[in-house]
Amino acid sequence: MAVTLEQPARARLVTPEGRERALPVVLRYSAEDPLAVQMTFPSQASLDGVEVTWIFARELLEEGLTAPTGSGDVHIWPCGRARTVLEFHSHQGLALVQFDRLALRRFLVRSYAVVPSGGEGEGLDLDEGLSRLLGGV
Repeated sequence: MAVTLEQPARARLVTPEGRERALPVVLRYSAEDPLAVQMTFPSQASLDGVEVTWIFARELLEEGLTAPTGSGDVHIWPCGRARTVLEFHSHQGLALVQFDRLALRRFLVRSYAVVPSGGEGEGLDLDEGLSRLLGGV
């Protein structure tokens, strides 16, 4: 049975006008997908009123706590001494979300207790995964 870690966090959505709006976010990490983290934002944070989950590399989150990183849809960088900014790009636009760096660090430490850094490939059956991906071809 795979372990799944969930941690609520408070975030601040930065509006286009530069104001901040508090948001409850759920951070998730699962041993079934050991390379990724998930962030689920409530429906009031999306333009279409639907809950949104972003999935991206755990390593990207780790790197973004200390230096600007990212390409494509997710960019992360430190903001001052206590905050981290996540920038999400989608076809609907851009969202800037700030987190307390300590909350993200605590989440990462807990995720490394589930699957240590460097141990993400242990227990994965690559042949089975490729077979499922390719539809048994």
